[in-house]
This record gives sequence, structure tokens and C-alpha cells, in this order.
Amino acid sequence: MSMALTGVYRALMAVAVSLFVGGAALAQEKTPQDPRLHTPGKLTVATSDPAYPPWVINNAPESGEGFESALVYALAKELGFEKDDVVWVRETFEQAIAPGKKNYDFGIQQISVTEARAQIATFSQVYYQPDKALVALPGGPADDASTFDELRKLRWGVALGTTDLTYVENILGVKNAAVYDDQVGVFQALQARQIDATVVAVPTALYLTAVQVPDASIVALLPGDENDLGHGLIFQQGNPIVGWIDEGLMGVVGKGVVDDLVYQYLVADPNVKVINE
Repeated sequence: MSMALTGVYRALMAVAVSLFVGGAALAQEKTPQDPRLHTPGKLTVATSDPAYPPWVINNAPESGEGFESALVYALAKELGFEKDDVVWVRETFEQAIAPGKKNYDFGIQQISVTEARAQIATFSQVYYQPDKALVALPGGPADDASTFDELRKLRWGVALGTTDLTYVENILGVKNAAVYDDQVGVFQALQARQIDATVVAVPTALYLTAVQVPDASIVALLPGDENDLGHGLIFQQGNPIVGWIDEGLMGVVGKGVVDDLVYQYLVADPNVKVINE
């Protein structure tokens, strides 16, 4: 065989191998062996450290107990993964919403989808829209508040970098809220009566009033935040598996799994007063 023919043969073989490998990779897409996964064969999921009820029970996401933990395992099953194929990693909330490379497929820790965050990360479809709750200690001025005007007279405390801060400022019209580095700082200020009230999502309020500050209570339910589109899974910006994960997520939602988990873990007292304006 001449050198020219040999060169042509090698080129054709290279093309054939490339097509075979590419076809095999495409055939594995949208399966647990999808080469686009952080680790093919595994579904790698990030959550907070620590992770709190009712989202994750006993800080053990691998247990499948708690709203977010149970949702992830239902989603994994929908996508074709076995329970043992789910791998958990930990990160802070600030790391979750920061731009840049992620060492997981998606993160879940009550992350609200906003236009600003969507500029630096990619989100799944929204799977849950929580109500807001006003939390306060008994015997304080929040007890008698029934309008936004009365709420604006309270001493508010909220955590930096959360949608709760923008909610208090933009929805309630509070101009002088005390801002803390994290929710723990807010809860400590509440216990010390340095603030009169805080606002958090209802599920967070359930845990706050049951465990973290048991003397506190959910005083009122507040209207939703038009700038908070609801909770979504967060991905590294441009992650190509988002569409596949969305298909599985919508399958889980369509089967009523999310509604069942909301009823199991996230329902507040229906007798709590509601303040709308």
C-alpha cells in the first residue's frame, strides 16, 4: 500500500473512531452514565453545612428524610439512579450563589430564583414557592401589628445576601432593618430582644420556632415576594444537563411528589393571621 493510501486509510479510521465514540457518548446522554455529569454514574448534589429541618433531618441528607433530601432521592429515581448513586457535598449559602465552577451537578438549599442570581448561575424550573412568615417573641409590638404601616414601626433584623432582606426593604418598605452576617446572628438578636421581628420562609420559620428559638412564634403570614420566583436547583452557569434534570423534576412534580412532601414537612398553622397590606 502506498504512503498516500496509508495516510488516507488512517484518516478514515480516525474519523470512524471519532464518530463511534461520539455516538456512544450521545447514546449515554440522559442516563446515569451521562458523560456530562460531574462524575458519570453518580448524581453529585450540594447542600448546606449544616443542613437544617424541615429541609434535611438530623443534618443527614443521605437519610432521605426532610423535604429537600426526599426530593433529591425522588428526582434521582426519576432519572434512573439508585439511591447509593447519590453523592452529597457541602457548601455555604454564599458559595452556592457565587459565580464560577462547581464541584457537583446541582445544589439545593432553599435557593430562591431571582433575576440577579440568574445572571451568574443557571436554575432549574421552580419546584416550590414558600410563603413568608413574620417571627417574633411573644409580648412584643409585633403581636398587635395588622398592617404594613404597623410593621414598618418594628425593629427588624435580617440576614445579609438573602431575599428576606430585599423583601423587608422592597415589599414591607422598611428602611432601617438591622443586617446580620447570617441567620444565626438574626436569631440571637431576636432572643436578646435587640430586634422585634424577622421574616423568613414559612418552612424555615417552623424549624426556627420549634428548635432554634422555641420561645418565638409565627405571628403572621405575609404575601409572597414578586421578585422571588420560588425555589430552584442551582447549577454552574451553562451546565448542559439542566434540561435533563428539568425533565426529571417536572416528572416528580407531575406525580404529586412535591405536594406530598410539602404536606409532610412544610405546612404551617392555618389559624395564623395574615397581613396583606
